[in-house]
Amino acid sequence: QSIYGWRGAEVDNILRFEKDFPGAKVIRLERNYRSTSNILSAASHLIAHNESRLGKTLQTDVGERGDPVGVTSVWDSEEEARQIGEEIEQLQHHGEKLNDIAILVRASYQMREFEERFITLGLNYRVIGGPRFYERKEIRDALAYLRLVANPTDDLAFERIINTPKRGIGESTIKLLFDTARATRQPLFNATRTLLETEELKPKQRTTLRDLVAQFDDWSERARSIPHAELAQQILDESGYTAMWQADKAPDSPGRLENLKELVNSMEEFETLGGFLEHISLVMDRDSAESDDAVSIMTLHSAKGLEFETVFLPGWEEGLFPSQRTMDELGRAGLEEERRLAYVGITRARKRARISVAQNRRIHGLWQSAIPSRFLDELPAEAVEVKDTGSGYGGYTYGGRSSSRFSMADPFDSVYETPGWQRARAQAKDRRGGGPLTIDGDLVARSTDDGRGSKYSVGERVFHLKFGYGRIDSIEGNKLSIEFEKAGRKKVLDSFVNRG
Repeated sequence: QSIYGWRGAEVDNILRFEKDFPGAKVIRLERNYRSTSNILSAASHLIAHNESRLGKTLQTDVGERGDPVGVTSVWDSEEEARQIGEEIEQLQHHGEKLNDIAILVRASYQMREFEERFITLGLNYRVIGGPRFYERKEIRDALAYLRLVANPTDDLAFERIINTPKRGIGESTIKLLFDTARATRQPLFNATRTLLETEELKPKQRTTLRDLVAQFDDWSERARSIPHAELAQQILDESGYTAMWQADKAPDSPGRLENLKELVNSMEEFETLGGFLEHISLVMDRDSAESDDAVSIMTLHSAKGLEFETVFLPGWEEGLFPSQRTMDELGRAGLEEERRLAYVGITRARKRARISVAQNRRIHGLWQSAIPSRFLDELPAEAVEVKDTGSGYGGYTYGGRSSSRFSMADPFDSVYETPGWQRARAQAKDRRGGGPLTIDGDLVARSTDDGRGSKYSVGERVFHLKFGYGRIDSIEGNKLSIEFEKAGRKKVLDSFVNRG
């Protein structure tokens, strides 16, 4: 089963089976006892784009076609979490059990928005296949650094980070620190200062601890003058914590780094470091006893073999799903593995499958425009219902049609609560004549689609904020196929490029 390729499985074992064992009888398991025909139709059309597969046509025992697969465009990830939370509340109001609802994400860092939203709404949830976002090791470590900067008397935070990453501080040194703290009735951090003035520490440990104390003094001083999100990133980098995970070869290390970036991004919603830490304290003090009835949140890799009445599939954007890292490492095989994950996600649903795509995501601390996933164009129009929330832009064309089913006449007619939306609306309210839309100074989109197709021509040189310079190979409506100088061939919206 190739979706377990990250565990060492190899799909070629299945594809070569008939060749390796001549005369073997192939029995296709095509009857599905779970999903409605609309869900199966969407999944079958999607997976049919894979070349490396043994084909089969799924049939359902469920008599009705059921609800079409919903595809919703939202402004950003915060609005995505808000809308999904509201729909879950409506389902619950109509008698749906939370146990029958799941949110399947491609990357674990996506979970934070949903966890915080559900805590705000009072919706019970459980994270399957891993701890909650703020209970993850890398998040607890990062929070310990921040807590110690804000409060040097926090002994638990000091104990957690004193040797994380490894600094050569052994058990005997730590015991000496504890003994000194008890004898002098001081916090561990102050006891460390005291020991640095004596000869009880070995020279190497004294130097290491002196450098660590000096770092925290420096960070505490900087905390008075720079934004706390920027400070957090500096602490993670200068402490060696980021480098520790970058050097770690474990399969989950890239995901841990993404979680750390998500933590730093989340801090910008708060005015002060103290306000952020107080919020985290309230979140983590939430009753950990899981209710018998709770929404399941998990990654797509954890969803194999499970089924739910309603499945939400957020984050269907290029680079996130399909994963850019997987495609860079494995090429076409990686793309096909991502498509199998999409197939698995859709077919977890019995009655309802809801896909959402955010127009903007914060990546590496910067707002970036998101391109809808290529998988959306691979879904059959007759089994899909596109819902316009009023927050789309850029004239995204679904299913190769000339009508912009994700676009709207004025993308700022509606007002949303999210900070990204408010900033964008404030900056763009005087530029409704087609000028550039920016968020925090970053170019997001320039609306050029007037319903007559693209204003660009084949062979024209253009510039894309993410992919750089390239030349247009072909044009389909308002979608451009561009051969980029560094990123290779990509399909993008003409609203995301400028003439180069």
